[in-house]
Amino acid sequence: MIESLKRTNFTSILFLLFYSLLATNPLQAQARSSSNRLAKGQLQSATADSNSIRQIVREINSKNIERTVRRLVAFGTRNTLSSQDDRTRGIGAARDWLFAEFTKIAQQSSGRMSVEKQTFEQAKAARIPTPTILTNIIATLKGSQTDAKCDAPGANDDASGTAAVLEMARVMAQYKFDATIVFMTVAGEEQGLLGSTYFAEQARLKGLNVDAMFTNDIIGSTLGGNGVRDRRTVRVFSEGVPSNEKQEEANIRRGVGGENDSTSRQLARFIKENTQRFVPAMNVKLVYRRDRYLRGGDHIPFLERGFPAVRFTEPNEDYRHQHQNVRTEQGIRYGDLAEFVDFAYVANVARINAANLAMLALAPERPQNAMIVTTRLTNDTDLKWAANKESDLAGYEVVWRETSQPTWTNSRRVGKVTVYTIKGMSKDNYFFGVRAVDEQGNRSPASFPRPTGRSAPADRLPVPEQLRP
Repeated sequence: MIESLKRTNFTSILFLLFYSLLATNPLQAQARSSSNRLAKGQLQSATADSNSIRQIVREINSKNIERTVRRLVAFGTRNTLSSQDDRTRGIGAARDWLFAEFTKIAQQSSGRMSVEKQTFEQAKAARIPTPTILTNIIATLKGSQTDAKCDAPGANDDASGTAAVLEMARVMAQYKFDATIVFMTVAGEEQGLLGSTYFAEQARLKGLNVDAMFTNDIIGSTLGGNGVRDRRTVRVFSEGVPSNEKQEEANIRRGVGGENDSTSRQLARFIKENTQRFVPAMNVKLVYRRDRYLRGGDHIPFLERGFPAVRFTEPNEDYRHQHQNVRTEQGIRYGDLAEFVDFAYVANVARINAANLAMLALAPERPQNAMIVTTRLTNDTDLKWAANKESDLAGYEVVWRETSQPTWTNSRRVGKVTVYTIKGMSKDNYFFGVRAVDEQGNRSPASFPRPTGRSAPADRLPVPEQLRP
């Protein structure tokens, strides 16, 4: 008998991992070795402890990733406007192969994983000369506590990213989670984030609760164009000021200094902390920027619709191996070729993704309606938040840092309460957060509290009663 986690009224989380079929990078998607596989129809229960996550990390296989990359390279091109009917070359052949590989992976999930083609017509646009049919491939691993209004993603834009996505799907399909995880490959990234925009808009229209979206875009090389070799670092980009921020929210942010504490930035901090625990050989370098300088990726449509999203990218890019025709000039080899991919490194980035997806899918939901109470003039900090509904909830932690620190530096267990006062620590001098903890010690990302009763512009905030004439 398979035993899975039980949580009442648990809001499931969907995570999406992407790869863009139209990227010029000739790497991408799959992973399907038969090693370490369970008997057909048998599922492991992802029990709420660290052992299952460590097992998932161990099962990620760089050989599978290499086979995927080389198979995708063999399609010659995956440009969005290439042939959709040729069985051996171009976007259509790559699309159909990915669909078949995800379908094979789904067979080991005892019916919990479904695979579909999300097809839509893209209207004429700047890089789309005529209306074109585009297709996203979506593999959904259902959670055991599924809420019809829930969803959450993570994305891989290039071949290296897609190979990581398929390998994660292969490994994680054997486990049960409370939350739902979506593995996805999308079309039309280079033409304007077309496939990811379509999916994100559909998620918004359906009211899906996207808890986290990871996009892995260019995670294949450890040797940069600057000559630096770094096999241990991956950059994680996260935006500070939300792309969908409303004017009232901007006024509050300016009044409290919350430009460094968006849900996406809390997600990035969560990833760094859990990577130190489960993949300690790797270093997550937090980059406090939505994406690389004046550049973008498939996480942006999610950010623009209010979904937490981050981008994974190798530490030092080599632009001779991006968006280049394959050629040799003055002894320099150009082109995005498999020979420039470090498959062991891609596997380690996949391990970081998988560990954090698993932890998000096991941990409690992040606390909702976190507030700093401003009704009294004090050097203490009064916090409150809404109660979580998980049956195995142990309580909460308050986290804090000085305003100049990039990550949370301190935490305090406060028990199973929804109101807490930090004595002698002024909200002027620190940033605070609240996170939920279950009985196994799994922690949610932190929630950044908003002030209560602060709806006026920052330069006209209400005067506390104690200071009124």
